Amino acid sequence: MTAEPATSRRTLEAAVAATASSVDGRRFAFQCTIHDLTVRAGGYVSIDGRLGQVHEVESAWVEGPELEAAVTREVPDASRLRIALARGQGVLLDDGAGPFHEAPLVHADAAAVGRWLEQVRPRRASLDVGRLCLEPGVRFALDAGGLDRHTLLCGQSGSGKTYALGTILEQLLLETSLRLVILDPNSDFVRLGDVRDGVEEQAAVRYREATRGVVVRRRAEGGPGRLHVRLTDLDPVEQAAVLRLDPIADRDEYGALVELVESGIEGSDTTADELAERLTHADDPQMHALGTRVRNLGLHRWPIWSLGADASLQDLVAPGGPRALVVDLGSLDTAAEKAIAAESVLAALWRRRAEREPVLIVIDEAHNVCPREPGDEVTALATEQAARIAAEGRKFGLYLLVSTQRPHRVNELVVSQCDNLVLMRMTSVGDLEYVAHTLSFAPPALLREATSFRMGESLVAGKLASHPAFVHFGPRVSEEGGSDVPATWADGPGA
Repeated sequence: MTAEPATSRRTLEAAVAATASSVDGRRFAFQCTIHDLTVRAGGYVSIDGRLGQVHEVESAWVEGPELEAAVTREVPDASRLRIALARGQGVLLDDGAGPFHEAPLVHADAAAVGRWLEQVRPRRASLDVGRLCLEPGVRFALDAGGLDRHTLLCGQSGSGKTYALGTILEQLLLETSLRLVILDPNSDFVRLGDVRDGVEEQAAVRYREATRGVVVRRRAEGGPGRLHVRLTDLDPVEQAAVLRLDPIADRDEYGALVELVESGIEGSDTTADELAERLTHADDPQMHALGTRVRNLGLHRWPIWSLGADASLQDLVAPGGPRALVVDLGSLDTAAEKAIAAESVLAALWRRRAEREPVLIVIDEAHNVCPREPGDEVTALATEQAARIAAEGRKFGLYLLVSTQRPHRVNELVVSQCDNLVLMRMTSVGDLEYVAHTLSFAPPALLREATSFRMGESLVAGKLASHPAFVHFGPRVSEEGGSDVPATWADGPGA
């Protein structure tokens, strides 16, 4: 082949007309040159002055009459040539456009995108969480009111998921009065009230004022910051689950438990260990068996239990409680203690639903707190409570924000009830397909881009966003609580 056809092909490819057409004034299809391509999935274009967002771009080969129609110059012998161009589709963001055909299309500048975002910004609290990935100079704000719908935040390890969640929580504290209850399995948010170094002084002062109502509860033998669950506040089903009692198979012990609770446990200072000791020396054989069960399961050694002390987790989630409660599940020693702490919080919130106080319930590592397949009775109860809140909680002001690495391992009802999505990097095809199938409001073509996201990049979609947008989260104001395992082992033996 001579050089001339190749030269002609490139010249013709550069002459491809950048145009768009729409039959409904909402969705559009477009073509443009494939050389020096500035149009990207998730990016913005101006179509004859109207702002649009591209959802999908792909290359295509054309020849013959199709080639002649695509370019802006005369083609002497189109039958001998074949050229490449870019084609795609997207959605118009500006309202009021009617059908159009072959309207000129250009890359939208940052100023135009910024003006449109300001124009559609709701006249209520906005959460400035970061910037647009494809227009780095344009800040992006979430609609705080959109969090009256349940939200799924997901991304694989190392995607920046925890950082992004922290940014959202900070902005909620700064810009709204919404109460937060945070189930924190990895102790990532225990420093939510601490300003990190380098934050501008005025911003630091404002944040400290906004976080005066942040309360953290963690494992401790005593003191005002102790994380504890009052045993007598659990209902019989919860108590039986903790003790692994079946109301039928273990009916005598179950009856003894009901009798013990109904008769009252004397002394708010009584410890679980002292109660177990008293039961094991009881004359009643069923009370004795109950005490033996407690000791065999090791429940008397759990520092999480209290019998009559104030400021239990159940008290703190009641209306009028702290503005933000961080339940440091990561400070607890056993998975069983974490499960009962999470379950007691969710159950207490549901029992108090009639007060209709708006609360955002944040469940981090939700695949462990409310999994699709619970591994024990207490976790099954926690999952049941989360599913009930997901299905019916909104009308009582109970909103979920569930965060996970593996969305398909979270209870299916919890995920399916989410109307908002924050998707970080995710390379698992199975997880992406599950999200696309379950949350159909998110454009599938944009979901697929998550496989190539860099740290901190995300797709935000749903009621909390003006449109499905690629957003880079940050910067943070508060310190991060968790820490990674040092990688000094990779420095070599002599380092």
